[in-house]
Amino acid sequence: MLPLVLLLLAGCTLTAPEPPTISVAAPAASRTIVSPESSVGAREHPRILAAYGGVYSDPKVEAAVARVVGRLVAASDDPTRTYRVTILNSPTVNAFALPGGYVYVTRGLLALAEDSSEVAAVLAHEMGHITAQHAFARQQRAEAAAVVSRVADAVRDSTAAKSAVATAQLSLARFSQAQELEADSIGVRTLARAGYDPFAAARFLTAMGKFSALNASRQSAGSNRPDFLSSHPATPERIELATREARQFAGTDVGEQDRDAYLRDLDGMLYGDDPREGFVRGTSFQHSVLGIAFTVPQGFTLDNTPRAVLASDGGRIAMRFDGIDVSGSMSLPDYLRSGWVKGLIEDSIRTTNMNGLPTATAAAISDGWSFRIALVRTPTRTYRFIFATASPSPDFERAFSDTLASFHELTAEERATLKPLRIRVIRTGPTDTIDTLAMRMKGSTGAYARDLFTVLNQIDPAVQIPPGTLVKIVGD
Repeated sequence: MLPLVLLLLAGCTLTAPEPPTISVAAPAASRTIVSPESSVGAREHPRILAAYGGVYSDPKVEAAVARVVGRLVAASDDPTRTYRVTILNSPTVNAFALPGGYVYVTRGLLALAEDSSEVAAVLAHEMGHITAQHAFARQQRAEAAAVVSRVADAVRDSTAAKSAVATAQLSLARFSQAQELEADSIGVRTLARAGYDPFAAARFLTAMGKFSALNASRQSAGSNRPDFLSSHPATPERIELATREARQFAGTDVGEQDRDAYLRDLDGMLYGDDPREGFVRGTSFQHSVLGIAFTVPQGFTLDNTPRAVLASDGGRIAMRFDGIDVSGSMSLPDYLRSGWVKGLIEDSIRTTNMNGLPTATAAAISDGWSFRIALVRTPTRTYRFIFATASPSPDFERAFSDTLASFHELTAEERATLKPLRIRVIRTGPTDTIDTLAMRMKGSTGAYARDLFTVLNQIDPAVQIPPGTLVKIVGD
């Protein structure tokens, strides 16, 4: 975390009423499970929505997920349990569950899934956590580990105490890993009972591993948005276990996948950034609603999060951009002096006019970090750039000044041209190849577009796609 005190943080988002989530239970009379830990889900639900961009509303996708969950509940170890399933409006690949039957899946994960059986594999895994009451058990282990840490803090010089802390932490990690493997086993068993392809779990774990590897080098160093693999690593052990479990139930040709129907339901689903949070296109950030845009230097990677736009050049320079509420009666220099900047160099404050907009800049030094800060005031809002580095250089100064100089208000024509990316499902023709299809991908170019196309469709890059195959591309 950058050593800078930031108050009044507000991301570049607009709020809208949330549509209802999907509640699914078995067709027979159901009951809501009441237990000591069930209140955790209800308490955390609003926080989850805030962290993941709210609920994603798409009737076709909602219906597809509801059908899957309905079958899984009926085939689960506890078919009387009620589940509250929420599709999160986030491009990250993630799924998780909370006590009380709260299950979450992001639209980013649904976009990566190739068929209904893969969605079922993920949801069955999360439902397995709930039926096995893993969250409650993990909390108890974590509390025990915290007690050990408190004891160690009281006897800091004790080698035995420090060893006890390390042992407790390792025990918690192993316990969590054991829970993941148990949920995998429960999930595959539930898949088979529900009539889905039991090998879907291993197949999707493999796809997620490839997707994570593809995007690892493109992620901003400042991003703190977790993806599914951060808590559900697609280790060879998990893939091997899922495959072994699946073999107990069926051969490779048994079990429903429901690929074409699932892809047709996916057609038109939002992909990548939500238009309410702006768009990242290469090294540019554009927000049609707020009417602003800026560009970072080549070599930087942008990450548009619900709270702020983050960027990094790979480790040397980090940037944060966000919107702030500053009273119109307060000058920009006075806001810089208001106490939220640690290590502010008072005589570095300068005022200027950038592309017709009032601007103030300043420098700060704190805890070995150098900062360059800019505030830009538009007629409706004030925006903030914060650049940080541990190694000041001309490149750092140039990245700050060039990015600031690129900030401008969008014209009406520019706003009209901005369209969100969506999953488009098309049927391949006799002359289509991976290369020709990759060229139709929006929002990415070159080798990355080709690699993204093959990962999204789980296609071997060396294999020719048969004509008439439904495939996903990213379009507008």
